[in-house]
Amino acid sequence: MQAASGSDPSQVDLNFAVRLQCRYCRDKVPNIVEDFSSGDMLCGNCGLVLGDRIIDSRSEWRTFADSEGDDPSRVGDVANPLLDGDQLDTVISRGGVGAASRSLNRTQDQSAGKAGDHTLLQGYKDISALCDSYDIPKTIVVITKQLYKKVFDEKLHRGKNNNAIVAVCILLACRQGDAPRTFKEICALTKVDRKELTRAYKFLKSKLGSNTTTTSSGDLIARFCSNLNLDQGVWRITKLVSEKANNMESILGKSPLSIASACIYLASHLVGDGRDAKTISRISGVGETTIKSTYRILYANRRELLTPDIMDRSPKAREANLADL
Repeated sequence: MQAASGSDPSQVDLNFAVRLQCRYCRDKVPNIVEDFSSGDMLCGNCGLVLGDRIIDSRSEWRTFADSEGDDPSRVGDVANPLLDGDQLDTVISRGGVGAASRSLNRTQDQSAGKAGDHTLLQGYKDISALCDSYDIPKTIVVITKQLYKKVFDEKLHRGKNNNAIVAVCILLACRQGDAPRTFKEICALTKVDRKELTRAYKFLKSKLGSNTTTTSSGDLIARFCSNLNLDQGVWRITKLVSEKANNMESILGKSPLSIASACIYLASHLVGDGRDAKTISRISGVGETTIKSTYRILYANRRELLTPDIMDRSPKAREANLADL
């Protein structure tokens, strides 16, 4: 830096009082570069560092305020990985009143983005609404949206019922998230026909290459026992019984729902906190007749199922007479 000299300091033009100049190049028109990322002031010709720890005087829109209303950010929200593009569109608030606000919202919905984007966004809305109504965890909601986007990107939804596609994505996401739901539960949630859901499930599973396994009776027991207000002791005994029952030849062909319901019926009465078939049927969705017929098979093999390691898990079970079950 050099100060312009003059005979009378009071007559110095302040616009030229200080002049930046590289002490090596000494160009009359210096090429000064401010590198805000490193905080240095450099000579653009020779690279000499003329100053360090410079202050970035450009506009700063970040904020650390806790209150949402104090956020002056103009750069928008973080990028959503579930959407394509730069996501720099202007969003018109729906909180306004009057015909003008409604007209702007309607115009934006019709013109903003491509037609496919609207289909994708509508699918996300449907997934969120369905999962919220069924108390499905947020982590599974995210997995469902990821599966739906994969279906959308690979154009597997063309010619298919979109409701069935959404239902299959929820079904697969629940299995991947270790919170499986049955076909009957998904049909009741999404109002999709069982045959249509099965057809869409077979198609998408083959295309997506999903490595999810089929739902077993053990996967359903914890949720059913919780809904029946049974303690963890009953849940543990039921799970052990179901594991042994799945290896029995006489019970082959029975659905996991039927096995889980019958095992709960058996274990709850074994520990003295029995639930009748009607109550279990209301929770599991399995008919009372099916529960009782499956229970008869378990009862006929009770000596093989109720091994000492199971009976020792509950004092009431130890005192129980297998012949009285």
